[in-house]
Amino acid sequence: MMGRRKSEQGKLFYSFDLEAVVPDDHQVRLIAAVLDLTWVRHELAPHYSQTGRPSIDPELMIRMLILGYVFAIRSERALCREVQLNLAYRWFCGLGIEDKIPDHSAFSRARNERFRDSGILRQVFERVVEACLAAGLIG
Repeated sequence: MMGRRKSEQGKLFYSFDLEAVVPDDHQVRLIAAVLDLTWVRHELAPHYSQTGRPSIDPELMIRMLILGYVFAIRSERALCREVQLNLAYRWFCGLGIEDKIPDHSAFSRARNERFRDSGILRQVFERVVEACLAAGLIG
């Protein structure tokens, strides 16, 4: 007899382990194993005001930009959409399943306003590339 999916009320609580759904051999795990970004906040701190509304976490921004470069995601709008949908990307960024993704305009503002006249983003990415080279992840 052919079954039919029952349309019942959705669950009130879910038990979900994001760590468990990202395969051990996924590229984001390889990168995360060698990437230490604890220094990013200190390095970028002089470019942030002490007053006003808090920005997105600089480490989250760098992690998302790394995903964009590694997986050839060419626009910030597409990058935010991919991080919203892809569980491995969320894991790499340290986001939970219910965490809100930053708006794409935050990346544009950071690039065009906060970091425009400094080479700080280039320095950050050079340091990340050096770590990946040293680990043999890129040639």
